[in-house]
Amino acid sequence: MNDAINDLSAKTFRRWLSPGAALNRFKPPPLRTTGIASAERQRVRYGFLVGGIGLLIGPDTSSEVLESAPVYPLPTAPVWLLGLVNLRGNLAPVFDIKPLLELEDDHHPVQNRLLILGGGDKAVGIMIDGLPQRTATGQILSRLPPLPAALRPYVAKAYLQNGAVWLEFDHHGFFRSLGEPITES
Repeated sequence: MNDAINDLSAKTFRRWLSPGAALNRFKPPPLRTTGIASAERQRVRYGFLVGGIGLLIGPDTSSEVLESAPVYPLPTAPVWLLGLVNLRGNLAPVFDIKPLLELEDDHHPVQNRLLILGGGDKAVGIMIDGLPQRTATGQILSRLPPLPAALRPYVAKAYLQNGAVWLEFDHHGFFRSLGEPITES
């Protein structure tokens, strides 16, 4: 009886394709463009507000919102560097970029939240107004709106959604520039 099972198993195994051959045989179904809502055709991203300015989270950037993490202040730090937060054993700097961008704090959010962008030793925290929100990036603006001087070099594109402008924000470059020594001319 075992020989019969082994023969059947050997015949079945010989008919199986190797994983590479099986993957190469796959033919994806044709893309359907009819019947897809225009909002689904647009790229959906997440963005956050800081002082009324909408900034987009990078497409390959991990992010999380913390509501009750203690921020440990640093002595003699600039007003826009709030301190450090312990993020699962890694220290991450926490910024309030409103003073840095010279934005008035007339947008009184119900609750400021701490948005963590990136992970590990590359993580940074930003105080944001409210929760991040889904944003479609289908309608690109032909030119950038007026921006604070400190933000201009780190915004490449702007998008319009329901009357709100969302900026493509290079947070890596922006926060790296804050760590560079300030030279007075």
